[in-house]
Amino acid sequence: MTKPENYISMYHPEGSDTLYVGGKAMIYVLTFSDSGVRHLQIPAESDETAKNTCRAKAAPLELECDNFITVIQKVNDTFIVCGTNAGSPRCWMLVNDTVLTDVQGNGQIASASDISPAYPSQKSITLTADGGLYSALSSVGGHAGSIRRTFGTQKLLKTENIWLLNPQFAGAAIIPSSQKYKEEIYFFFSEINKTARVDEEPYRARIGRICMVDEGGIKALLADSWTTFMKARVMCGAGSSQQQYNNIRQAVVLTAQDKRAGVIYGLFSNAWGKTVICAYSIEDIDQAFSTSKLRGYSSPFIGMRPGTCVRKNSTAGGHNDIKNLGVIRYHPEIEDVIRPVGVAPLDLPSDDQITHTVADIVLAVNDEHYSVLYLGTEQGKVLKVLHTSDGVFIISQYSLLYASVPLECILSRDPYCGWDRARRKCIPIPPGYNLRKTSPREVIIQSNTRVFLPCPVRSFHATYRWEKDNLSGALDYPCLFSGDFCVLGPTIDTPLREGVFRCMATEDGFKVEVISFRLVNDGGLLAASFTSTFGLSLLLAAATLWLH
Repeated sequence: MTKPENYISMYHPEGSDTLYVGGKAMIYVLTFSDSGVRHLQIPAESDETAKNTCRAKAAPLELECDNFITVIQKVNDTFIVCGTNAGSPRCWMLVNDTVLTDVQGNGQIASASDISPAYPSQKSITLTADGGLYSALSSVGGHAGSIRRTFGTQKLLKTENIWLLNPQFAGAAIIPSSQKYKEEIYFFFSEINKTARVDEEPYRARIGRICMVDEGGIKALLADSWTTFMKARVMCGAGSSQQQYNNIRQAVVLTAQDKRAGVIYGLFSNAWGKTVICAYSIEDIDQAFSTSKLRGYSSPFIGMRPGTCVRKNSTAGGHNDIKNLGVIRYHPEIEDVIRPVGVAPLDLPSDDQITHTVADIVLAVNDEHYSVLYLGTEQGKVLKVLHTSDGVFIISQYSLLYASVPLECILSRDPYCGWDRARRKCIPIPPGYNLRKTSPREVIIQSNTRVFLPCPVRSFHATYRWEKDNLSGALDYPCLFSGDFCVLGPTIDTPLREGVFRCMATEDGFKVEVISFRLVNDGGLLAASFTSTFGLSLLLAAATLWLH
């Protein structure tokens, strides 16, 4: 970009070298390569009529009377671009990374004012999921705020006005499931606390959710609205303490693929502007939405629970559908309150005020997953923080003068790197790297041979186990100890016939493969007189000489 921009949007296709940046009346397409960065600009001007109308009706800021690009998303093969268009939002289709045209193609699209905010200072969230575009617009001026499906082949749906109380959105994320019809989207927002006393803050933090298979209600009730929208209050504070942080400013989600598990990190502030980070279990939230009572509703449910994710055209609800729709229409909030893991905010060893949060999940060399947070502060720093079940640890902090964040190493507990013994230096862990594997030693066995696999014990502080390669992962077996060896012997539960067997040692959280064997059965039989000659001790003795 050739000039500073106060408001920008970005889109990066996964696995691509191209970054799309939306700014003031311009889309910047940046393509990165070894030879440098290719820079392409696509004009996206507002027409003068829209600008004049914007100035005449006194926009929040006169500087906002221009076309600020707020949405850049690719839905299947359609590249959707939307902008504020000087207070009169408009959407286009980006073709061949060069030109903006009217939106065409398969599917339907909502009004641009339901996708893009009218002014860049109005917070908005968009995400794509399963061939659809979902948009959340915060409340501003006369706009009530909404959560909508705004593009795609599925029915375009919205929230009812009574469900949201002047929401200010902070984030959204897809919550995966191994059963496709159970996939959901969580939305994070703060809304007005209508019952706040004089000594209470005027905001409350919320999590809202919808089912992605939702196709709306019936003609008489919720025809164009979500039938699965539910919301819950989110608490972030020190247990029962009066010190609570009720304004959620940003939310990031780390999930396991196809699993309803993971962690949500929320950046919260209080009335005095102090910021904290709270972490939440997705499993806890899922449990609350599935089992909690509904606020203001005390009657028993008849048939399926209102708001349940069900397949399209499912008849599971039967004649109770109308009643269930009525329940969810007037009672979308659950009674259970979502509280953070560990009850209190993360105990960060820093008093800096946090302004931005980014999270990543890392598979380290010890075969464990770790959460790493990057926290931007008002003081112009980036804190790199490791979060584990034992607490939080600041790996390092950097000035924003740096364009990239360097790796630390073992003493800093940075899970992105490991110590390379051969090169005697700290190196980044290659993508997909798990742990170093040894080359299996091939052992040809006869059908009636009893095999004992030896593994040298090099550290008596380590825990040793055997694993067998399996189509669905690795089977885990304990050791029999004989002298300085962890021995795997044949039992009913662990027949040693064919396959690759690996001896694993774990110490201080690091997992190392010590030795591995590939057993190959040649189908023959060993003479009985010969097998009776060799006991376990002789086999181990021979193996000891071989290993050394």
